[in-house]
Amino acid sequence: MSDAKPRILGLDIGDARIGVAISDPLHLTAAGIVAVHRVNMAKDLEAIRKIAEENEAVEIVIGFPFNMDGSAGSQAEKVKSFGRKLERKTRLTITYQDERLTTFGAINDLVEVGIKTGQNRDLVDIQSAAIILQRYLDKKEERPPSV
Repeated sequence: MSDAKPRILGLDIGDARIGVAISDPLHLTAAGIVAVHRVNMAKDLEAIRKIAEENEAVEIVIGFPFNMDGSAGSQAEKVKSFGRKLERKTRLTITYQDERLTTFGAINDLVEVGIKTGQNRDLVDIQSAAIILQRYLDKKEERPPSV
């Protein structure tokens, strides 16, 4: 019997790009897969729907832009609006995950392996999506087993 679970997508939503990551079949690790360059709402939603369908995703985790003090960041309403529209488009569960410091972490991760991030914004967004999804997967694993 396989322990494989349906895939989960992770998104880092920005004004220019959407970084996309996917879980492994056991929900242990997240890997970045692509940066979707934003065109307009309809095309952006369709691009994410297609990625979710191709990967047989059952849930989408979206990075939520909190400020360091825990209040909602300036992008929060844009992200929530995108999430609502994406939920209607895909009919998948949308979950929000704190994305504080993910861009900083993504840049550090990439620099550590020798990748220059200045002209590589796609990679930063993809790695940010992977960090967002990994945090979510790690949090899910922390739940105590039911008795």
